[in-house]
Amino acid sequence: MNSKGRVVHFEIHADDPARAAVFYSAVFGWEINKWDGPQDYWLIMTGDKSKAGIDGGIVKRMGPAPGQMNPVSAYVCTIDVTNLDEMMVAVKDNGGSMALEKMEVPGVGWLAYCKDSEGNIFGMMQPLPQV
Repeated sequence: MNSKGRVVHFEIHADDPARAAVFYSAVFGWEINKWDGPQDYWLIMTGDKSKAGIDGGIVKRMGPAPGQMNPVSAYVCTIDVTNLDEMMVAVKDNGGSMALEKMEVPGVGWLAYCKDSEGNIFGMMQPLPQV
């Protein structure tokens, strides 16, 4: 298989991230801790690192919550890429668009949010080089 990226992270958008952290911790037993970064962001560890699966985060929602009987609202998955700039061009060249331009995540890497051809949002992350 010639894959250019793998899902490495998901995000849950919440009106009240602290309340969502309590919910997911109580329901699934996830370890959730507030990130010491520039925004109200909570890191989620979903289980044992030696087992298959991915971890994620909870972020403050930037708009109204999904209404009843609206189309599916889902978590945002983030895909690991080696060259974020090239992948942003590939998204646009294939009918997608940018939802949030490239930004630095201090100590982690570079992140951008895109929309696919159907308007669904996903993230792409270029990690910092390993030292």
